[in-house]
Amino acid sequence: MKKFMLFVGGLVALIILLANLGPMVLLGLSLWLLYVIFKKFVRSDSTAGKVGWIILGLFIASIAFSNIYAVIGLAAAYALYLIYKNWNKEDDPMVHVMEDDDPFTNFEREWAELNK
Repeated sequence: MKKFMLFVGGLVALIILLANLGPMVLLGLSLWLLYVIFKKFVRSDSTAGKVGWIILGLFIASIAFSNIYAVIGLAAAYALYLIYKNWNKEDDPMVHVMEDDDPFTNFEREWAELNK
């Protein structure tokens, strides 16, 4: 049942990720352009050039903020990563190997191995 739920969750996360792929690409592109604009702003010597780079940076920042759906796509990608990471994880918290000579502990370990 756990594998089925992980599969369904992964399928939903994949659909959400694919649906938000466009905004994710535009967000990445706009963040890269903001970085380039900042580097050009720092290298500019004239005041008019700095003002022009600020105006262009604000325009690109508005494009970046309009792609807020990309955050949903990033969350879906992270969910896919967690599902992939937990796919083959064994969940048997009752069995712990103890290096104890207590007869009750040894009995519990042997009983758990018999019930596998």
